[in-house]
Amino acid sequence: MSEYSLQLENLSKTYGHKDEENFVYALKGLDLKVNEGTFFGLLGPNGAGKSTLINILAGLVIKSTGVVKVQGFDQDSEIRSFKRSIGVVPQETNFDPFLTPYESLDIQAGLYGVKKKDRKINHILKKLGLQKKANAYMRSLSGGMRRRLLIGKALVHNPKVIILDEPTAGVDIELREMLWSYMKELNANGTTIILTTHYLEEAESLCDQIAILDDGKLIACSNTRDLIERINLKIVHIKYNGVLSKNLNLPKNIEIKEHENKRISISYNKNDLKTDELINFFRSKKVEILDLSTEEPDLADIFKLLVKKSNS
Repeated sequence: MSEYSLQLENLSKTYGHKDEENFVYALKGLDLKVNEGTFFGLLGPNGAGKSTLINILAGLVIKSTGVVKVQGFDQDSEIRSFKRSIGVVPQETNFDPFLTPYESLDIQAGLYGVKKKDRKINHILKKLGLQKKANAYMRSLSGGMRRRLLIGKALVHNPKVIILDEPTAGVDIELREMLWSYMKELNANGTTIILTTHYLEEAESLCDQIAILDDGKLIACSNTRDLIERINLKIVHIKYNGVLSKNLNLPKNIEIKEHENKRISISYNKNDLKTDELINFFRSKKVEILDLSTEEPDLADIFKLLVKKSNS
């Protein structure tokens, strides 16, 4: 068995023909390895290629070139083992309105060849807070309940890898916390979780490793803490007295954000500038610094910085 839950080698997806104006690369030569048992975050701005990658893994989109393996099983030559090893939770909810949650999961388990005695449908419904709706028609379920049921459908065949595509988009905090509690439990028992999300604080608190896509390319992939620490970003918060000119002529690569009550936040590369140099700069502009504090960057800061570099 492979030590990697997911392996991508030179994975590309194109649309159109090279000699046509509408030719585009959705993915460009991705190489990626996700270790077994990892809680892995896949981030990127809209149009970065995340959905294309998820759809390739789900078998909804055919790749143009490259190799895709899950648990060592090749998507092309070992398709049955590949599909049994992966559970994909898409963004869209689409159910037969006249089925019940129990029936929906039972049918899904049958499609994967799970024996009746091995089906843990009631357990899954309970974990997802749907046991009281087990026999209700799908049309009576709320949007949040249907989203939970999507997760259940991805779990009925007990896959070793679960891929969650924006699972908490538009859901309330209580549901989000319940979902992550269950995913952490599965991950603690050895299941690899691959998550795409726009909630960067969520990714930072949950994920062991993070990859960032932009324009179909992998621009970063690292342990979450290492990713944050390797970026030499420093953020300084200043309360000042005086008049802050609109044309400060700040040193290169410094970003400033103004807040209320004469407060500003300044972001810069700590290799380019020292804090005392920053203080002296403001003093030279006749701006008195009343209070100064520093802040460690979080994943949101890193994400913006890396995407900005990728596009420059």
